Formats: sequence, C-alpha cells, structure tokens
Amino acid sequence: MKNLILNADDFGLTRGVNEAIVRAHRDGILTSATLMANMPAFEDAVERARQNPSLGIGVHLVLLGGRPIARPEEVASLVDENGEFPRSLATFVAKVTSGLIRPEHIETELRSQIEKVRASGIAPSHVDTHKHTHAHPKVMESVARVAMECGVMRVRKPFEDLRDSWTSTRDNRGAAVPRLAAATAARVASRSFEAICRRYGLRSPDRFLGLATTGGISAAVLRSLIDTLSEGTTEIMLHPGICDADLAQTGSRLQMQRQTELDALLTPELKGVLDERGIRLISYREVH
Repeated sequence: MKNLILNADDFGLTRGVNEAIVRAHRDGILTSATLMANMPAFEDAVERARQNPSLGIGVHLVLLGGRPIARPEEVASLVDENGEFPRSLATFVAKVTSGLIRPEHIETELRSQIEKVRASGIAPSHVDTHKHTHAHPKVMESVARVAMECGVMRVRKPFEDLRDSWTSTRDNRGAAVPRLAAATAARVASRSFEAICRRYGLRSPDRFLGLATTGGISAAVLRSLIDTLSEGTTEIMLHPGICDADLAQTGSRLQMQRQTELDALLTPELKGVLDERGIRLISYREVH
C-alpha cells in the first residue's frame, strides 16, 4: 500500500501562513502540519488546529531564529547577548560540532517547546526541526531523548534519496543547485540518524521528499513527486502560505513561493490522481 503524508512546516509563523495551512487541509490534500512554539502566530495556529481536528499537528522544533521558550539563562550556550537564537545554519552547525552549544541546553529548550504545545491542548503527532537541524547527530541525540521522554515517538527522517533530489529538480536544476548540495551533504548523517532512532524506539516514514524542491513545489512538481511514490509511507514537505506584510517582516527567504505551494495543494486534479493510483492520504498519527 502507498501512504502519503503531506506536511506543512512553519505553522505559527504568521497568521497568513496559518490560514494557508488550514485552507490546504480543508479544501486541498494537506494532511499534517508542524507548529512553531516560539513564533508570533502560535496562539492563532492553536485555535485553528482546535477547529480542524482532522489536521495532524506535530512540533516544528526551533533552534534557529527567534527567541527561546526557556529562560535565556537556562539555555545560555544557544543564544546571543540579546537572548536570541543564531540566524545562520552554518554558525549553528559549527558551534554544535565544536561543542560550544551544550546538549543539556538544547534539551531544555526542546522540552520547553514540546511542553508549550502540549499545554495548549495539542497532543503532538511527531517532531521535526526548523532548517532540519536534527540532521546533525548531536542535535538528533537530544531530539530523540526529549521526544521519548515526552512520549512523542515519531520523527521526520530529513534525508532525501539523491536520485529523488535529482529527478524532482530536472526542470529547474540551475536554481536548485544549493538545495541539491545541501541534500547531498545531509545524506552523510543518515546512518547516525537511523541508529539513534533504533536506540530510542522512534519511528519515521519510509521515504522523504521535498528537500531539493523546497520553495519550488508547483502543481506540476507536486504531481511529479506523487508519480514517483513507492510502496510504504512517504512524507512530502511543503511550505504553503499567503505572501503578505507579516510574512515579509519575518525575513523568510520563502515569500511568493509559499503561495505557489498553497495553489499546488489546492489543485483539484490531484485528488483524482491519488484516487486513481490507490494512494492513501494519512497524517503522522498513522505512522506505525
């Protein structure tokens, strides 16, 4: 059987992103979203999640951008003098690798974010991380330990097969070169990730798509990704949103691209394609 999870990242980033995610679920094919506990539209996202109980909700754990949920003094090695997370992924990775960021500070912050989501009345279906920071083995170890402690036993496997990355970007390969390079580099950590999951009993979908096409999933690209689905469970990562002034103020590199991905998820023909192919739409709640 072919099962498909369509997961929207960045729930809680802005009200426009929240509105797009809910529309993509109600009127389209989106099945799941991951919630950012430290972003301005968190409460709005929680209320929308309550109104749409069929939408699976996980936690989009944030260690880059914004401020921590824990007190800054409790996570001192994670934040700068202004009490903010680093903005640069490269800076964060260098600090984690060199040991400048303490694992106990990562765990304190991750625990605080999951607990905030649970305190809002949401039982998280799974966890993933903003900018895929848990692809780093040291971060993944902390994610796994806290997830198990909190009873959240499903996690995104943030590694895309290089053949999938290459195939999915064939129509716009020049623009996708940085993302192809990132996907290639991330594969190095996949064995460590799988070993950590086994040690902590965490489960993931069999396959992950959307890394190399981040911000570029039009209706045609989404159709091509669906065409490649194999037996088992696949997650396709998306970033739907409404491009408005609030989104511009976030500094996110994904602006109009989010509207493109929303339109893709609302494409009526895709429901028929899924039915024809016998593809079952699920959320992370059904990953066993």
